[in-house]
Amino acid sequence: MRGVDGGESLSRLEGKFRAMVICWVLGFGSLISWNSVLTMGDYYYHLFPNYHPLRMLPLVNQLFSFGATTILTYNESTINTRWRNISGYLLYFASTFMLIVLDVATSGRGGLGSFVSTCAIVAVFGAANALVQGGMIGDLSFMLPVFMQSFLAGLAAAGTLTSGLRLITKAAFEMSEDGVRKGTMLFLAISTFFQLLCILLYTYFFPKLPVVKYFRAKAASEGLKTVLGDLAAAGIETQTDPHEDSVKQVERLSNKQLFYQNIDYALDLFLIFALTLSIFPGFLYEDTGKHKLGTWYPLVLVAVFNTWDLISRYFPLVELLKIESRKWLMIATLSCFLLVSAFYFTGKYGDQGWMIFLVSFLGLVNGHLTVCVLISAPRGYKGPEQNALGNILGLCIVTGILAGVALDWLWLIGKNNAF
Repeated sequence: MRGVDGGESLSRLEGKFRAMVICWVLGFGSLISWNSVLTMGDYYYHLFPNYHPLRMLPLVNQLFSFGATTILTYNESTINTRWRNISGYLLYFASTFMLIVLDVATSGRGGLGSFVSTCAIVAVFGAANALVQGGMIGDLSFMLPVFMQSFLAGLAAAGTLTSGLRLITKAAFEMSEDGVRKGTMLFLAISTFFQLLCILLYTYFFPKLPVVKYFRAKAASEGLKTVLGDLAAAGIETQTDPHEDSVKQVERLSNKQLFYQNIDYALDLFLIFALTLSIFPGFLYEDTGKHKLGTWYPLVLVAVFNTWDLISRYFPLVELLKIESRKWLMIATLSCFLLVSAFYFTGKYGDQGWMIFLVSFLGLVNGHLTVCVLISAPRGYKGPEQNALGNILGLCIVTGILAGVALDWLWLIGKNNAF
């Protein structure tokens, strides 16, 4: 390996703060478009009142995300990470812009054709998520844990910001004609801007940071080929011995071995997201009844969830709050399923105060446990294995989300005119 000398190894933490900031922005950008769609739920219920949009759109999104993530995870060792992540952000940029074009072309009218077109664009969101989420989690798995934490915090911040803006735009435009639509256009314009920013940051700035170059070069020296494109973009030349690489590939644990060694972590992530997405956002919009907050109620619930999800993703930075025991992570995850009955009875009999409390707790455990698992699991492995494990755990997240959005339909059982 040429281009990584002893001096650079000694200064490997140079650019750490800038890398953390960029990781946060990249996480933010990878979910802001989808969170904008979820946060604009009241607008889509206005356009498509008969199609259960916040149940159908997540289902379409996650079906495509699951399919694409499965393929990418299976082939993770041969995929150029630079191409993968840039392609994902480009897809996000194009599809978010297409939502604006669709709304302008239809003049904000609903109907089956508009709904099918919206579903098609949301399916592209799913493909983009598969490219970015697995690519970034795999890429950050062999770097500093704080980079992973920053990226995951950025994911949650996307939901928090969109929820806050949605409350502001509802207050600002509520009394004006087409007020909800104006707020929606503002959301999509902001999302499009951030997708462009992510493309620029990942393409031109992130790979050139000394700390990022150090960890990618280290992973490449251990046999990881997916980072070679980013190393070349950073001006680092690599020289590899094909025979040496083949030996390292044999020594590397297979994806199957990595999965079995970390099956508890995989199950943790699957269960966390299956639980969360079985409640958020469909249940919050359709099954919590009518209360004093009126049309503000579901928006407040979504904002509360996103806020606590963001706050809790910083808890693992405090050593006393970080859960590292695999046994306790599993116990904490399984205990969260007591929330299902709590949400059922609160939605049926409770008032809005209890529901806000439950949603806060759901956001807290979702964010905290997710970060604890993803910063603990890759420890003790070499670069190629950490990248592979990051992709595997990303697939577990997507599988859990898909299971959650499917289970969310069960809340409709027994309701009149539910389908």
